[in-house]
Amino acid sequence: MRVACFRARLRWAVALISLFAVTSALTLRGAGRDHRAHLSLDLVRHEARHTTADARVIVRGGDAALDALAAKHHVRIVRRLPGAAVLLANSSEITAHAAVDYLSGDAPVGAWMSVSNQATGADQVRAGLSPGSGNIAGVNGQGVTVAVLDSGINTQHAALAGKVIASVSMVTGDSSTADAYGHGTHVAGIIAGSATITTPLYNGGIAPGAQLVNVRVLNAAGGGLTSDVIAGIEWVLANQSRFNIRVINLSLGHPVYESCATDPLCQEVQKAFNAGIVIVTAAGNYGTTADGRIVLGSIASPANSPYAITVGALNTYGTASRSDDTLTTYSSRGPTAFDSIVKPDVAAPGNKIVSLQSSGSSLPVSYPQIHVAGMLDDAYMYLSGTSMAAPVVTGGVALLLQGTPGLSPAQVKLAIQNGATYVANGGLMGAGAGSVNFSASRQIAATGLASLPNTVIAGAAITSTGAAFFDDGTLNGRLNAGLGIRLLSTAEAGLAWLNPSLLNFGDFNLLGPANSLASTPPKWLQYGAIAGWTNDPSILGGTTTIYDPQGQSILWGTSAFADESILWGTSMTSPDAR
Repeated sequence: MRVACFRARLRWAVALISLFAVTSALTLRGAGRDHRAHLSLDLVRHEARHTTADARVIVRGGDAALDALAAKHHVRIVRRLPGAAVLLANSSEITAHAAVDYLSGDAPVGAWMSVSNQATGADQVRAGLSPGSGNIAGVNGQGVTVAVLDSGINTQHAALAGKVIASVSMVTGDSSTADAYGHGTHVAGIIAGSATITTPLYNGGIAPGAQLVNVRVLNAAGGGLTSDVIAGIEWVLANQSRFNIRVINLSLGHPVYESCATDPLCQEVQKAFNAGIVIVTAAGNYGTTADGRIVLGSIASPANSPYAITVGALNTYGTASRSDDTLTTYSSRGPTAFDSIVKPDVAAPGNKIVSLQSSGSSLPVSYPQIHVAGMLDDAYMYLSGTSMAAPVVTGGVALLLQGTPGLSPAQVKLAIQNGATYVANGGLMGAGAGSVNFSASRQIAATGLASLPNTVIAGAAITSTGAAFFDDGTLNGRLNAGLGIRLLSTAEAGLAWLNPSLLNFGDFNLLGPANSLASTPPKWLQYGAIAGWTNDPSILGGTTTIYDPQGQSILWGTSAFADESILWGTSMTSPDAR
């Protein structure tokens, strides 16, 4: 997979290699009368209100150019970022920025176990794989550090003793690194918590040998700012070598307001990818509206980045067996807004996941029904959401990186996707390449992409599907045109594993000339069960009305984000989350 930035598909979007890879993307021109800055959707809405209230605006450029711009328009710089700054500007001041190419809102972001260890094969990876798998040694994530950008981590929790090796806060105006919300501690426990005897519902995280870095970017209410998250990723990049940070977990995000080519948070994700860090993101919890209607195109930012491994949520119904697994109703579905990128990349258990409870935090205080066992700094609760599915995958990535330390981010994605099993009811737009299987992915990472691994999950034989894709927004159209499937021979797969750039953006790569997905009609392949609800040969955003079996119309994209005050990704605390 090429790591050069791709072209955005809209005329007004110009691809950038990285937000910080250029001296100044703030091109101060001779302010031609016809020039108009590109505004992200949230700023378009703010400008249209003709209000004197200030909005936080991210502007790219060098310090001198930004200082001159602020002085010219009499606006205040409230935060500096590498190669950018956050300004305060009202509607008329935004309109006045004629000499600026791109303006993006500093959008608010929000936060988005026992059976998961078995359901994903993580327990087998830790124990070591059998002779039939090549006598692959057991791993637990030791030597790998994961940065958790979230609401903080309660480092006093018994299951995290000695695991958090550094803590920092990037929350605007709040230097505390404690977890007053409770989300970050829960996420940390899914990744790397130690097994407990307090409750049989939690038997440790996916990679209990991994170390954690606590980068607090969400406040006590689970909210924050895009610039806080960018600052957090910048801190990780500056300390990457010091702490051997190999993975970033982002169980947070905001609605998509612009192409990922110009979205500052997506640009930062690509910068981390280029630095060799694997970024795992939650897809979002906007798969349905409040009245139960399915929403397509509801992936949020930065989950819409091609450089992130985006994770949807599965409901395992409390069993390790895969026979009853389904995509959760709330899990956000693709394609992405603006770019039509096929997302998520994979899916993992995310419903009613039991993990660590941060003592005194607001989530268990507000929702006491989520508490399941223990007390004080040895307490446990459950949450549901793609926020929980993402750290399951993050833990799996840590296992792979301990076993094969030289893996690149592109190889990690290939191993995770090719080891997964396609989820027929969710399709690519609901579950990506499928339900993760770390036992299979470990075999691929250790021996290469030569054949489909055979594994056993909960006593049942599971064969990986052998599917992988890197999409820049062209895969959807290519599949519909009958051009997007590429069948890889053993030799081609082996070469692609060694050099992922041999795999093109927009190809749906299938291992083996007889791969069963090659004969699946494109509409069914992409949309799963939803494909049966319309007679149209393809499903295109908003062009036709589709009704589910209950007679409710399916909605598209922005309908999920109609309320701008909503912070996407907040964990599902309702007992009937499904």
